[in-house]
Amino acid sequence: MTLNNNSSTINESVIGLDGPLVINIILSIIGFFVTVRIIPLFGGLFIQAGLSGKDLNKPLPAKGKEAKQVPEALGVICGAMFLIIMFIFIPFPFGKKWFENDANKFPHNEFVEFIVALLSICCMIFLGFADDVLNLKWRHKLWLPTMATLPLLMVYMVNFGSTTVVLPKPFTQYIGTSVDLRFMYYVYMGMLGVFCTNAINILAGINGIEAGQSLVIGLSIVVFNCYELYGSWPSAHRFSLYFMLPYCAVCAGLLYHNWYPSRVFVGDTFCYFSGMTFAVVAILGHFSKTVLLFFIPQIVNFLYSVPQLFHFVPCPRHRLPSFNEKTNKLEMSCTRFRLDNLNIIGRLIVRLLRLLHLIHVVDNVGEDKKEIQVNNFTIINFVLKLVGPTHEQTLTVYLLLIQVLCSVGAFIIRYQLARLFYDVVD
Repeated sequence: MTLNNNSSTINESVIGLDGPLVINIILSIIGFFVTVRIIPLFGGLFIQAGLSGKDLNKPLPAKGKEAKQVPEALGVICGAMFLIIMFIFIPFPFGKKWFENDANKFPHNEFVEFIVALLSICCMIFLGFADDVLNLKWRHKLWLPTMATLPLLMVYMVNFGSTTVVLPKPFTQYIGTSVDLRFMYYVYMGMLGVFCTNAINILAGINGIEAGQSLVIGLSIVVFNCYELYGSWPSAHRFSLYFMLPYCAVCAGLLYHNWYPSRVFVGDTFCYFSGMTFAVVAILGHFSKTVLLFFIPQIVNFLYSVPQLFHFVPCPRHRLPSFNEKTNKLEMSCTRFRLDNLNIIGRLIVRLLRLLHLIHVVDNVGEDKKEIQVNNFTIINFVLKLVGPTHEQTLTVYLLLIQVLCSVGAFIIRYQLARLFYDVVD
């Protein structure tokens, strides 16, 4: 919780009445219908450009026919529509002060925040599309969000500069009520951008899951902003709504086409665009810890995936569930390896997860009967471990229900449990 007495992101005198917010809502509604309409129009162009793929979780086509090509990277259309809405919206929260012709009254700091937020999102859309086209390696996926976050951090440093955080009650008697993290606070905010973009990208592989989880997170932030709108920092949450309402609108339009059976794939562009949008409102809206609460499934999925992401356990290129054509259902995807080929950390991880029943293990497989088979370490495969073979659409619904339940849990933590650790819950 950052200490900052002047923490309003857009001055209330700039906002005035709810006129700009109403206009933002109208533009968002229009953006939803335009997104739904134009995505199919661009699908053929993407296929012609070679940006297409096959849906591996669908039955094979009849003999003599080729599998249907599904256009990829349509998240760039979603991101472009979002930028168009925001560019059109720019004059409305600031126009009144501009026409007063008083340079001293114009909120230059708030205007810069608004523009640099769009700059970071725009850069992330561009870099995400480059990833879809060039198929960049994972190490590049860590650096790209970091670069796009730098403008945000610079503006935060100039406009606010507060790096002091309030400590929970159990620590106050030992350290004090607050601590100044200085440079480490900027490292934390930079890592937030990296995490948000890649966490959505990791939890993927079935129709509707990327757009679906992002929409739930976006709507959760909208509900949080609306609840806090007339609280201690109303303008910060209004700033967030200006971004999240158009985002949720275009995201819903993309989900309409990405839902089972998917007619388009969202691509890494959408994951980068979504993650950076969440990071923008979290950093400039001063509620980064609350936003992280809405990422509970993504955090769990990341922690569960760590053994494979850091290659303590063999990690195949694709970890999406396997499709059983006979049953038309998805099953756990697995990887095989010899336990004695792992280093000591890998062996300890496999044995611990097996002891806790967090992975499905089959012993004595392979030609020499010395290998073991375990499910890939993703929350999607873990849900399949719990419920068994499941139809793809049903599995997506299960995962989105988990996302919704975690958002409900996040609100309970934010407004109830937080009172046990802080005297004031802003």
